[in-house]
Amino acid sequence: MTVAREWGRVGCIGFGGPPTHIALLRELCVEKYRWLSAGEFEDGIAACNLLPGPASTQLAIFCAWRVAGAPGALVGGVAFIVPGLVAILGLARVFLAASPPTWVLGAAAGAGAAVAAVAVSAGVGLLPASWQRFTEPRWRWIMYAVAGATAAASVGPWLVVVLLGCGFVEIGWRRFGRDQHLGLHLGPFALAAVVPATGGLLSLAWVAFKAGALSYGGGFVIIPMMQGDAVDHYHWMTNAQFLSAVALGQVTPGPVVQTVAVVGYAAAGIAGGLLAALIAFAPSFVFVLAGARHFDSLRHNASVRAFLDGAGPAAIGAIIGVAIPLALALGEAWQFGVLGAAAVLLFAFRRGVVLTLLLAAAAGLIAAQLGAPLP
Repeated sequence: MTVAREWGRVGCIGFGGPPTHIALLRELCVEKYRWLSAGEFEDGIAACNLLPGPASTQLAIFCAWRVAGAPGALVGGVAFIVPGLVAILGLARVFLAASPPTWVLGAAAGAGAAVAAVAVSAGVGLLPASWQRFTEPRWRWIMYAVAGATAAASVGPWLVVVLLGCGFVEIGWRRFGRDQHLGLHLGPFALAAVVPATGGLLSLAWVAFKAGALSYGGGFVIIPMMQGDAVDHYHWMTNAQFLSAVALGQVTPGPVVQTVAVVGYAAAGIAGGLLAALIAFAPSFVFVLAGARHFDSLRHNASVRAFLDGAGPAAIGAIIGVAIPLALALGEAWQFGVLGAAAVLLFAFRRGVVLTLLLAAAAGLIAAQLGAPLP
């Protein structure tokens, strides 16, 4: 009962993404109840950052596992995810309605216009730690980052292949290619990455699986993959609707990966949204429940470290690179003004993502009321 209540509370108030989630979980597990020591909590963060998928969700599942074992992990993970999922599906129902009110369209267009700036901000925030952690020579870091940015800007749905490729190239560079241990874990993912989707719910399942199991470096890595699939390939959404979906994933509590639920809703209604969320979050439960006992050895595995040192810079490059197709998706001139203002708020005034998106939505609402054209 305690796990359900406390993890549900974190899920309800966890606006602002992983930094907020980590702070709330530390306050709960280390400071309030002392279920974990500060060192154990930091080790949990480090281990979850080595896994693909939403790291803050995996940390929430891991902390619940430490408190109450496998049943606690399941209850805590679900309690953490469900509040944001309910909120984002409710908003999706409004924003993706057949004939939404003008003010809704304006707010969506305004918030969507700021998303490209938010993506660049997210990527830039990850740069210093990744750059400092990478071993010399750093020209490989630059090569991986450029590859990720190029893939995000041009071949979004296949970005996962580039991320995996960069990871394995770094393993080979460090002469750990003979170690087959990592290949046993990632080989099925690499094979799945080249399996073409066949349409319908199977396609939706594949898009959701990529979001939950094959993304490295944070929630924004999934954006170019989903945009290519949801907008260009399967035509579940327009570019404007997709930008709204990304904005909704930022302003609702819980992980950014919940954006996939909006894509699922666009593809197949509420059932599609729930299916997409289930498939996207299932790998996080599997990774933690199956591997939590081995987190310490995972952190010190040379092949795992090498893989992430290759995939990590590529993921950062992809997060920044996705700003190009996101900006090109804007359909009206006034939206570029909102994008510029959002960039100023984020980089010059250091305002938070949620506040920036809400102000952008307000600007869009005002523009719509003044008769500005809407995408």
